[in-house]
Amino acid sequence: HDHHCTNNQIGPVRGGRSQEVGVWAKEKHRLLRRYVDICRATRKKYIGKSKGGASYIDLFCGPGRAKIRDTGEWIEGSAVTAWNMSVQGGAPFTKVIIGDADEECLEAATARLRQVGAPVIALHGTAKETASRALKESEPYGLNFAFLDPFNLGALDFKTFRTLSQIRRIDILVHVSKMDLQRNAANYTREEEETAFDAFAPGWRDHVDTRQSLQNIRMGVFQFWRELIASTGVWPSDDVRLVCGSRNQPLYWLLLAAKHDLAHKFWKEISDDGQGKLDL
Repeated sequence: HDHHCTNNQIGPVRGGRSQEVGVWAKEKHRLLRRYVDICRATRKKYIGKSKGGASYIDLFCGPGRAKIRDTGEWIEGSAVTAWNMSVQGGAPFTKVIIGDADEECLEAATARLRQVGAPVIALHGTAKETASRALKESEPYGLNFAFLDPFNLGALDFKTFRTLSQIRRIDILVHVSKMDLQRNAANYTREEEETAFDAFAPGWRDHVDTRQSLQNIRMGVFQFWRELIASTGVWPSDDVRLVCGSRNQPLYWLLLAAKHDLAHKFWKEISDDGQGKLDL
């Protein structure tokens, strides 16, 4: 699943950029919309004059729209999806903080968000670079919700979590590529080089026995990552949603990391509809 931008002449931003994604992106967006929606009553309490505000943070925003590879259907990017859902629920985010390492993608997403009236703040750089700026721009006394949807495991640098965890009220919905964990386990575990596992779960080598089967290594790295996330005070949910591809191949997990029980309760309700649970 490829987040790299390509030029296209179709759609609301002429000559704007788009990305090609698999059909499973729709399931990811469905869960994102449900989470934004289920939090609307809580979010409403923070919206209005002299209230704390409510921000949405998306540090892998892409160009704001994508084309489904298999069907040719166009869908909105995650930030546009989340903003529209917040408006629809009558509790619009007071800030939409987006970031991307690709400047043209970022510009395209910014333009698309402005077209639908979003109060957008655009940050150029990788997620670990933009996280500290997102921390400064977030609502210090408000409610903050981050969606982290990286194009590979290595991009999900733990430093990003460490920074975002400093936000007082923060929920983080995160996409972890099981496909990437699986496909690259053998390469990632080679002793002599720094690998994506080292960025994703720094210190994993001291906690995971690399003489085990690749499946056990994978499970060990993922569980160690969850412990690292928990150590920041943003607790990772036990309710992990497995999203599969069109041939039912396991692609990635979505899980929520949050400081408050209510967020976990909401996520449990959304993720607990009988579909894929944690399965390493």
